[in-house]
Amino acid sequence: MEKMGDYISEYKKQLEKGQIQKAYKGIMGFMSGLRLYLGKKHPDFILSNLYFGYMDMTYFAFTPPELKEKKLKIAIVYLHEHGKFEIWLGGINRKIQSQFIKLLTKKDLGIYELSPALPVVDSIIEATLVEKPDFDNSLELKKQIEKKVFGFIKNISNFL
Repeated sequence: MEKMGDYISEYKKQLEKGQIQKAYKGIMGFMSGLRLYLGKKHPDFILSNLYFGYMDMTYFAFTPPELKEKKLKIAIVYLHEHGKFEIWLGGINRKIQSQFIKLLTKKDLGIYELSPALPVVDSIIEATLVEKPDFDNSLELKKQIEKKVFGFIKNISNFL
């Protein structure tokens, strides 16, 4: 079993190369820009702050008013280890989340699968938005994410 000192040593080695910082800064810049882009285009949506995470995930909520009324939220999530974007339907708390998982268990969700109702799960449904994002073409990536977000919201709204 490795010790924390071993992890820190490897972390320092990787940071000395400088690529991790550049990639992380680029991802955070893109996520901030995506949040701003969506917020300006859809001012009626409820937009949360950007959660930077622990290099595991970075996300923000982007929720239409009709889902907010149901105590639900939409999260646009970047998963660092997998290098992909996902969208999550979540509840404002675990109780709401559990209620909606029970409600949706009886429905045909088509391409979507329900998340397990476990204390450590932060979603009701998760779906991939972009498997291999092209960060070098950020405007096109923002448009691609926006289109898929609205497709997801439409589908989810039909289930509810």
